[in-house]
Amino acid sequence: MRQFFSALQSVLAAFFGVQSNHKRHADFKHHSPVSIIIIAIMLFIVFISSIYAIVVSVLST
Repeated sequence: MRQFFSALQSVLAAFFGVQSNHKRHADFKHHSPVSIIIIAIMLFIVFISSIYAIVVSVLST
């Protein structure tokens, strides 16, 4: 479970563009690229769904 949260933190940092080069290299040594890609895709879907819900909400009022 700790590795999941570590990978989640890495993906969130990458989304915001605040991840250091050293941390990125360390992440790929400790985490599978597949798990990072899956987490990134899930977070992207959540992000797009949130934007869509906000737009629909604003346009309906």
